[in-house]
Amino acid sequence: MGEIVSNVRDCALVFEGGGYRGCFSAGISNVLLEQGIHFDYVCGLSAGASNTVNYLSRDQWRVKHSFILSGRAKRAVGLPSLLHGGGYFDADFLYEGAAQDGTWPFDWDTFVANPAGRCIQAFERDTGRTLRFRRDELTRDPVRMIDLVRASSTLPGMMKPLPVDGRVLMDGGLGAGAGIPVNMAEEDGYEKFVFVATRPRGYRKKPPTKRDRSLYLAVSRDHPYLRNALLTRWERYNAELDRVEALAREGRCLVIYPDAMDVTSGTASPRKQAAEYEVGHEQGLRELPRIREFVFGSADGGPAPTDEGTGYITLG
Repeated sequence: MGEIVSNVRDCALVFEGGGYRGCFSAGISNVLLEQGIHFDYVCGLSAGASNTVNYLSRDQWRVKHSFILSGRAKRAVGLPSLLHGGGYFDADFLYEGAAQDGTWPFDWDTFVANPAGRCIQAFERDTGRTLRFRRDELTRDPVRMIDLVRASSTLPGMMKPLPVDGRVLMDGGLGAGAGIPVNMAEEDGYEKFVFVATRPRGYRKKPPTKRDRSLYLAVSRDHPYLRNALLTRWERYNAELDRVEALAREGRCLVIYPDAMDVTSGTASPRKQAAEYEVGHEQGLRELPRIREFVFGSADGGPAPTDEGTGYITLG
């Protein structure tokens, strides 16, 4: 493994969550890696936490394939998982299990050696606190890192929570920013951002319907902080997205909105997932002049494309 360096040091790369809408973000992420564009700080939550650690591992195979169900993973989402008691998402397999059995191996050595700062976010169910995990926490050992990414992605009622350090952690989108992670990079001192969104331009969340409220009450049960986070997320998300769009108008944030989004957070079709990845990859190529202009100062600035090979390991 050669020396791992960053070449974008004054701008944060930020990944929104969104379940399998993260296929789109993975396509953008791989365009950056193919072009040798390496940010020195990356953050995200929920599916964006997966895209964060995958990008930092610089393993283009994993960036793509960890969002496309294959092999045993096909039985870990949707009806097959529900029938076997794993919830809609069988988190035991999709995270630690898939890394251990080689379905989606992870390049831990490169991830640890990468000098970039990093941050992912989770919501503590029993206190309502927003918890953020940075480099020291994420490079301690591979199983802990995967457990924290899983915690950041744990949707109430859809995935089995995994206690970490005795705390029940859930989807980071329930915490500060309500799913828009730009404020994570701001807290770490950044003033300029490339934000990879997973909803098209103009999207805003709507107030919960009567049915939504009933579902929220059912999954939150005796957890008032979780219930409040679920009921208020729509307005917090919209307010934060308004703020990020104001940053974009100031020239401080480049928002990459998907031109098209044909999957949902729970889409279990490998064909649709692969198609959305290609949509993201193709859009990423079209966006390159704009990205280079924003981070390097000109439409053809920055490094020439690279075709570095990457290795990966199986956790075991």
